[in-house]
Amino acid sequence: MNVSINLESYDLATAERQLCLEALAAAGNIVDAAKLLGLTRHALKRRIVKHRIPWQRRGEQPQPQPE
Repeated sequence: MNVSINLESYDLATAERQLCLEALAAAGNIVDAAKLLGLTRHALKRRIVKHRIPWQRRGEQPQPQPE
């Protein structure tokens, strides 16, 4: 798979967040997104929490995002 991602800066945290978002969008679930990134599911979930990435678990109702 050949993927191109444009980074706005060299900030590592921003790049990591963007990579997680892109992988989640491409894969559609945490397990497959983790595989795309070469991470374990648990490692990706830690990054989702760290970067406050909104991600809905199966069966959960969407939560309103704080403004």
